[in-house]
Amino acid sequence: MEDSILKIDGKDIIVREFIESDLEAFHSLTWQPEIHDYLPGWNVSKEQRRDWFLNYELPDNQQFRNAVMRGGEIGDLRLRMAIVSKQTGELIGWCCTGIKDELPPPNREIMYAVSRDHRGKGYAAQAAHALIRYLFENTNVETLVAIALVHNDPSNRVLRKCGFRFESTIELEDGSYHYYRLYKDSVH
Repeated sequence: MEDSILKIDGKDIIVREFIESDLEAFHSLTWQPEIHDYLPGWNVSKEQRRDWFLNYELPDNQQFRNAVMRGGEIGDLRLRMAIVSKQTGELIGWCCTGIKDELPPPNREIMYAVSRDHRGKGYAAQAAHALIRYLFENTNVETLVAIALVHNDPSNRVLRKCGFRFESTIELEDGSYHYYRLYKDSVH
């Protein structure tokens, strides 16, 4: 099965679809304070994570891949990918895309998280670049958005490094965010 999953090559990482054996490592990452402080709501119980992972996240990825194979019209489908170290094979984070309902259309968001043990090495930017390239080359996506908490300097740097342009500061339920946008025709 692993041979048939979507994989995108990065310099030092591979961005690939989650597989069932990622559940434990993924759950552990979501409980790192360095992650859930910036991504509220991701640190759920193991039972909840298992339910979401097996019954929603893995099937959603398959639906997304099927839509790409049928021409790239992805609508509001979500894609959740693991960030894996090429050097160790370890799951070190994730990079996802989906519709962010709290934002005005077009509101296809890209988001990412990297383990505290692997920060500052450019992995988040590599993963985001890989997913952005994949979306613009293989789907009907013309515009991506991203948000980062105002005080999350590393994430704001990653977004700027990936070519996102700052639009405004917005207030959402859980804080103040910088809101960014990236257009397909601005990516080289």
